[in-house]
Amino acid sequence: MNNKLYGNLIFELSHEGRRGYSLPQNKYEHKSSELPATLRRQEKAQLPECDEMTVVRHYTNLSLNNFGVDNGFYPLGSCTMKYNPKINEEMAALPAFQNLHPLQPDHTVEGARTAIAALEHYLCRLTGLAHFTFKPYAGAHGELTGLMVIDNYHRSRGDEKRRKVIVPDSAHGTNPASAAVCGLEIIEVKSTANGLVDLEDLERLVSEEGTNIAAMMMTNPNTLGLFECQIPEIAKLIHDCGGLMYYDGANLNPMLGVCRPGDMGFDVMHINLHKTFSTPHGGGGPGSGPVGVREGLQEFFPVVSPYHGNFAVMMRALAYIVTLGGNHVKEVGPLATLNANYIKESLKDVYELPIDGLCCHEFVFDGLKDKSTGVTTMDVAKRLLDYGYHAPTIYFPLLFHESLMIEPTENESRDTIDGFIAVMRKIAEEAKNDPDLVKSAPHNTPIGRVDDVLAAKHPIVTYRQLLNDAD
Repeated sequence: MNNKLYGNLIFELSHEGRRGYSLPQNKYEHKSSELPATLRRQEKAQLPECDEMTVVRHYTNLSLNNFGVDNGFYPLGSCTMKYNPKINEEMAALPAFQNLHPLQPDHTVEGARTAIAALEHYLCRLTGLAHFTFKPYAGAHGELTGLMVIDNYHRSRGDEKRRKVIVPDSAHGTNPASAAVCGLEIIEVKSTANGLVDLEDLERLVSEEGTNIAAMMMTNPNTLGLFECQIPEIAKLIHDCGGLMYYDGANLNPMLGVCRPGDMGFDVMHINLHKTFSTPHGGGGPGSGPVGVREGLQEFFPVVSPYHGNFAVMMRALAYIVTLGGNHVKEVGPLATLNANYIKESLKDVYELPIDGLCCHEFVFDGLKDKSTGVTTMDVAKRLLDYGYHAPTIYFPLLFHESLMIEPTENESRDTIDGFIAVMRKIAEEAKNDPDLVKSAPHNTPIGRVDDVLAAKHPIVTYRQLLNDAD
């Protein structure tokens, strides 16, 4: 795109004397209308001077740089960036919902309370748990809330020595982080060569730390996209030593219609409504992380917020569930699993698949199969941008050196997935025949490859700093 407005800062488009507005003449010219000197700037604010058309074009062009599921394929592993049906937005934007205030009297929000109760009912049916709290604002907030439930439970029985939480080495980073914030100690359990929890290592930990174990945190399917098939044995080990089982709901999407965490023996879980139930959440928000518990644990819910969490996220989730209905919700997990396995099997001859076999909703490659090219996972991700695809999650999980984690959701068509497969194969071919092309990507984006380390250590966050650097 040759439009000069496309890649410039609004300050760079500024010309002295240009205006995009016209204010009426001030009719209050007497001295009392003046702001006190103590409240006025000593120097004029550094603001751009642009006409309205320049401003509109500038910000419209900037908006075209945004990428989301409405633009194209978004195979971000572990984050479940699924399509958000527009009916969900319409329901969440109903004036009776959108204009609510958290401090309204209870009798004026009966409809909203009924909607939340309906959502709780559906979540209980989908997860096999008995009660939910909607206070947490996001997944990590939900993890902390769930761990506080577990901690409160043990303290209520006078069992205050249970301060240790077992976390698999393949876990999301928020698991140990949340446990640490809750004041608990983390114990890592190893994975086997096939990517599942090492039951022998877990048995050793339980025998050594049994009376100190507060809980075990697990994601199922795990971060490698593999179904932990020994959950009954694991749950029995933890329960027999007096601990509780915590389910990280980040990977709940492939479970819908297949199995329920509560039936497996999990006592507490959080759900990322913004992942599994379709609210778009790129850029850090919005989120919702309701926490569910088995019967008897609801009395230990902590007060983590005086209000229910992000209400609009809840309403999108409710609309999603009601629109699909019981029968079609059951199709979500199998379709997500089908899409993931189709991509995996179509690319494993050119990308390194460290753990073969059936995956669930996502899987992990360990970079290109041909390591001699010197092309890294980062290079592949950057080159994907040139072809109009958002890159998958890279360098996570930490079990592999060149992790490339792909998660296609159930919404994606075979046409879309075939297009992605073709591009991934083309990049593998480019890496073999012209590796420098891939290593220097992206080439077709407004900004080329940046120095990630420099950008993190010395970010330029203001225009004034940019001018000083230029000087």
